[in-house]
Amino acid sequence: MVIISNVTYPPESTKEVTRRYLKAPVLPEFLNKKGPFVSASKSSGMNSITFYELDNDRLAEGLRVLGESMAVYFGVPGYKYDLKPFFELEEGLSILGL
Repeated sequence: MVIISNVTYPPESTKEVTRRYLKAPVLPEFLNKKGPFVSASKSSGMNSITFYELDNDRLAEGLRVLGESMAVYFGVPGYKYDLKPFFELEEGLSILGL
């Protein structure tokens, strides 16, 4: 499974986000991080997406760790994030009872 973080912030906050990113704590080994992948838009600002692969049985722990990791950015003007778990197709179908 993966947890995907989707982060947005205005361009004016880029320096502060970068400063905090470089000081953020190292993630535990059970989270296999891919990214962040960053894009920019004059109308919607900065957008960053990161994928975290992990075993299903570590979902609760993974969400807790990532939530704590995102807390490093609290107070940065305009910083917003979503954390969402995504299951492989077979897992998703079983959740739906199919």
